[in-house]
Amino acid sequence: MSEVFGREKEKDILITKLLSDGGKDQRGLLIIPILGMGGMGKTTLAQLVYNDSKVKAHFEKRVWVCVSDPFDEIKIAKSISGDGAPSSNELDYVLQCMSRSIEGKRFLLVLDDVWGHDSEKWERLRAPLIQSGAHGNRILVTTRKHEVVDMMRATSDMISLGELGEGYCLSIFNHMAFADKEVGESKAFEDISKKIVEKCKGLPLAAKALGSLMHNKRTRREWLGVLNSKIWDQEEVEQKVFQPLLLSYYDLDPSIKCCILYCASFPKDFEFEREYLINIWMAQDYFNSKGNKDKGEIGEAFFDNLVARSFFQDLVKDSVSGKIIGCKMHDIVHDSVQSLTKNECLIIDAEGVGNEIEVLGEKVRHLTLRLRLDEPLPPSKAYYNCKNLRTLKIICSSILTTIDSNFILQLKCLRTLHLSNNGISEVPKEIGELIYLRHIDLSRNGGLKILPDSICELYNLYTLRLFGCLSLEKLPDNMGKLISLKQLYVYGCAKLEYLPKGIRRLKKLKTIDVCAVVCVNDEDRVALQLGDLRVLNLQGRLHIILKGNVKDENELEKAQLWHMKQLFHLGINCEVVQYNQKARSTVEFLNVLRPHENLESLYISYHSGATYPNWMMSLHNLRIISLFEWSGCLPPLGRLPYLEKLSISRMHKVQRVGGEFWGLWTKMKRHLDHHHHLHFFPKLKKLAVGYMSALEEWEVGMERWNKEDSEMSIMPCLSSLNISRCPLLKTLPDFLCKTPLQELFIFECQTLSKRCECGSGEEWPKISHIPNIKILS
Repeated sequence: MSEVFGREKEKDILITKLLSDGGKDQRGLLIIPILGMGGMGKTTLAQLVYNDSKVKAHFEKRVWVCVSDPFDEIKIAKSISGDGAPSSNELDYVLQCMSRSIEGKRFLLVLDDVWGHDSEKWERLRAPLIQSGAHGNRILVTTRKHEVVDMMRATSDMISLGELGEGYCLSIFNHMAFADKEVGESKAFEDISKKIVEKCKGLPLAAKALGSLMHNKRTRREWLGVLNSKIWDQEEVEQKVFQPLLLSYYDLDPSIKCCILYCASFPKDFEFEREYLINIWMAQDYFNSKGNKDKGEIGEAFFDNLVARSFFQDLVKDSVSGKIIGCKMHDIVHDSVQSLTKNECLIIDAEGVGNEIEVLGEKVRHLTLRLRLDEPLPPSKAYYNCKNLRTLKIICSSILTTIDSNFILQLKCLRTLHLSNNGISEVPKEIGELIYLRHIDLSRNGGLKILPDSICELYNLYTLRLFGCLSLEKLPDNMGKLISLKQLYVYGCAKLEYLPKGIRRLKKLKTIDVCAVVCVNDEDRVALQLGDLRVLNLQGRLHIILKGNVKDENELEKAQLWHMKQLFHLGINCEVVQYNQKARSTVEFLNVLRPHENLESLYISYHSGATYPNWMMSLHNLRIISLFEWSGCLPPLGRLPYLEKLSISRMHKVQRVGGEFWGLWTKMKRHLDHHHHLHFFPKLKKLAVGYMSALEEWEVGMERWNKEDSEMSIMPCLSSLNISRCPLLKTLPDFLCKTPLQELFIFECQTLSKRCECGSGEEWPKISHIPNIKILS
């Protein structure tokens, strides 16, 4: 149930204000603040209004910016500019780019969670917003501080969110506490429920959190224990906001408490990736594994537990599986958790290092250091008291070329080191002396070419993140000494031609996101070869880039991919591999790279064969398929029972999509009368077809199929269709009129675009039922 439940009146008022004609400034710019304390549902209310269909149709440009503190006019201006945002941080130039991006457009700008009330910064941003854009521009602001409303001179249009009525709070509480339970069960605790909800003080977040807490409590004794908890006796204003969250915190297992407390070391509005968060929890040794239970599985359970208890918000889900893969922490949750860390987690700017660390030095365990433009690292002596530091994160807006070796040597107890996106081109060899390091993040440092050999001395290292290091040319040859390494991330390291052969000695290694392997039978080579994969126990995702000259398919069989039961995604890139020193088809060696039947996601690129791999149609558990740059025909994918997402791109020789694509073979055609209920692509939800320069026809290819009364179904679950850059395509298949399509996007398909014009186009009857259609020529 949404936190905005009970705010219908405010929602209607907001939409009316946004869609009304006229405004307060010379170009019709109207500023509408939503004021309320934490947990009032300000952001959720703004999101509902922002995504309202009438609002979407009314504004030509909509931009959402999470502001927080401090108020950064450059960040806001760049967000408004979108893809046209400059790399420069020169204010006047950034504001000029912003003005051009909105010139002549009616826009809606949401400034979410504004804390800072620096009037000079606001006026610098406000002036070009007034001067640019069309009549009827709107700014929606969410804030907890009335000073922000005063700064924006928008008091008369402010919407102040008060407390929710107890009836609404009780509904939210009951929805969370008694979900999936017997109807009568809520009656047994009705009296206690009302008393607990009284203590929520009208905060929907509190009602939601407490409802989640009570969901697994079965006895009146447990319920009364919560009701009579001493936590309610605290009188401080902040604690009145934190109380329900703290109750949920105290109900956690000790290990999970450590995980949520650790999140306070990240800045507010930090976007957590599920896998990343679990890895850094593991680096701090928060998972007490009993028996042989995998620590990664424990981390997954911890993450899901915290999501279920409403510690995270803005959940990002995988478009196909629905699995939560990203999240943020609510500001109120962040504040309440920060209050519990007892100064163990510290987020400071460089200028405050000396004073704060001098006072808190030995207490600080997890430090986040923020550097401004061209600001150097504080001298190493500033960290002399940080002998117990376990985590260091450096967040830079400047170029931090290297890290001083003396600085590194102050951090002998460090377990987690985050230096991503800082412009680092050199890592000091002294890093090898930090023997307790378990997690290193050097990703997105474009100038980093090599790693010091000393990094191979970190025998406790679990995770090494190097993705996006565009200049990285090689990894140390002695990588085999990293006996504890579990995850290696090198995606986007364009110059990394191969991985060192020593990796095959890493028995605990479970993840290599991109694996560049050499396809030659040469045991003396230092490069990792395809046959070396058979000794690794890889899980999750694996993307193989085949390199070299294949003389014999038996070399490839040594990989034994069919034994990797724990892989759910496999990618194979054949762009730079050759067969028998000739540019022959790649199908011969794709056939021997058969994965395990458990595989759920498959990506194959640069396949030069006229046919598809012979194992492809036997992978009945496939849910996601992406085919890129094939020279041959389309595989008969229509009979795969669980396929949900399909992307086909750059198949330049394909001229027609017909019955073969559905999986309709000649033998089946002769016996159609005996198949009354045929289903093709029965679970497909998302289909993308792009850069098909020769594609002219797309049809069913079945004489018996009739769009009016056929007993056969084609793509009965299709919700999204994206067709881009197919210049010769003229028509869409008739079956589309029977699909539950919600989104259709056609981009740079000149002929098809004209034929799909609303009302007059020949293809319009096939797509007129689709609520969201976007056609760009």
